[in-house]
Amino acid sequence: MAIVKAVMDTVRPNMATFLKYAKVELTPPGPGDIGAISRGIGDILSAARTGRWKQLTVKDAWLNILFVVLTEVSCWFWVGEVIGKRNLVGYNVEV
Repeated sequence: MAIVKAVMDTVRPNMATFLKYAKVELTPPGPGDIGAISRGIGDILSAARTGRWKQLTVKDAWLNILFVVLTEVSCWFWVGEVIGKRNLVGYNVEV
């Protein structure tokens, strides 16, 4: 019983911190966030048109490349799932 109490005393403050950040960071995007996303995409497109992409820092260029690669991998994963289950929605489970 003493071990359980010790574990609970240790977990309680950590869980409170986790819940505090989870309420903020794990919420789905709201209407205000969607506007920021579209502005970000617009900034990328305007930088491509005006040549501003030539002045990117290495960190920003790396993040842009990482975003493109992760998006492509995610899309190919989704396409593979659709091909594998031969349907857009759900699996055909024969019993």
